[in-house]
Amino acid sequence: MIKDLRKELDEGKISSEELFDITVKKAKEEQDKYNSFVTIIDKYKIKRRADSILKGIPYALKDNISTSNILTTASSNILKDYVPIYDATVYRKLKNAGAVLVGKTTLDELAMGGTGTTAATGVVKNPWNPDCLIGGSSAGSAAAVALGIVPFAIGSDTGDSIRKPASFGGVVGFKPTYGRISRYGLFAFASSLDHVGVFTRSVEDAAIVTDVVKGYDNYDMTSLKDDGKSYSEELDKPLTHKKLCYIKEICDIKEYKDSEIVETLTKFQKLLDECRNNGFQVDEVSIDRRLLESIYPVYMIISCAEATSNNANLTGIQFGPRGEGNNIEEIMFSARTKGFSELIKRRFILGSYILQKENQEKLFLNACRVRRLIVDRVNEIFKDYDGIILPASGKGAPSFDKSTEQVTDGQVILENHMAIGNFGGFPSITIPFTFVNDMPVGVNITGRAMEDDIVLHIAKEIESITGLKGLKAGDRNV
Repeated sequence: MIKDLRKELDEGKISSEELFDITVKKAKEEQDKYNSFVTIIDKYKIKRRADSILKGIPYALKDNISTSNILTTASSNILKDYVPIYDATVYRKLKNAGAVLVGKTTLDELAMGGTGTTAATGVVKNPWNPDCLIGGSSAGSAAAVALGIVPFAIGSDTGDSIRKPASFGGVVGFKPTYGRISRYGLFAFASSLDHVGVFTRSVEDAAIVTDVVKGYDNYDMTSLKDDGKSYSEELDKPLTHKKLCYIKEICDIKEYKDSEIVETLTKFQKLLDECRNNGFQVDEVSIDRRLLESIYPVYMIISCAEATSNNANLTGIQFGPRGEGNNIEEIMFSARTKGFSELIKRRFILGSYILQKENQEKLFLNACRVRRLIVDRVNEIFKDYDGIILPASGKGAPSFDKSTEQVTDGQVILENHMAIGNFGGFPSITIPFTFVNDMPVGVNITGRAMEDDIVLHIAKEIESITGLKGLKAGDRNV
């Protein structure tokens, strides 16, 4: 954990160069088995005049975040040789704090996936069981933290791309309020949904890293002015915001026949009882099932439309291997056909269809209206409650041979509800809370926009209840 490493560095028990070398060695040792990294960096580089708790601490960065003079591929063949000439703001802030980058992590191609299986460089495997997926799109970042290679890693989250892999990997995944961390230098997927966030092995570490990277950025007009709070220091104060709720339609055990989901929800109800015993008020609330069932299609419509627009520059002319052809159209067609996987091509076709003039009202604008209805209902709930607590996933990570099995309507809601956090830009965090069939399962807390400190504080209290702090793959504490 970060404070432990800080103490060892300050006491001279280990140097930052030695820590870097150990981290790189472990990253290379685990790479063939788990495929966490696109690029592992051999050269130690630190800003020596930095004065931060992160000085000398190694970390990993998702490979859709721009790093000057370092390969940045977004795990796509169309960017396989791309080396940026500028730094993303989150990377620059970490460099200025003295944190030491050890590698760029694997992701679902262009961050458009939730499995960790679509990267051009191969599948990312779950450190708890390599026969299982880790989830995505921030697959490599989650795996690198779960393996104990790095104490923290940066990811991006458009629907649940930090928080779902965190659940499957038994680590903490925090997506702050939209704009709390600048998106400048993040390769855009769906701009109205994209968030930069962090993986750690404790809530405190998530607060520490967020303190360093949050704040307004002139290069990102959607970024928020720094709220002036130290989230890590706020964790030491008494928690007064203890009103939580869960959504009945998602957590009704009678709706599910899958034995693992039933076990997860049974354990979730026990966790809620423990929260009540520790001073929390926890109530059941209801949301119109039609709204809940619309979350996934609304997400797909908006994200595919925005992705098609955002990635229109990936033509093989400005970026990527040049296609073959006798004119611009043929060259672009060739480059995009060869440069994108089938999944990406399907999403772009969907996005193009959605954005056609005759379809915009029926599809895109209606999806935006439903998104607003969902956000309005959640904001109504937040008038009475400090946070919504729900299982981050219905069960542990599925095995690769079961990852494409058809799921019921209820499971679709259970597995996709975290997109609400992206619809409304709400701060949202996943922490480990139990094991099902020896695989970790997380619990998610989502709170009011701008109240990142409260969400972190609630999560830390619940972390102390579960006792699952500092997990690494292979630990079995429950």
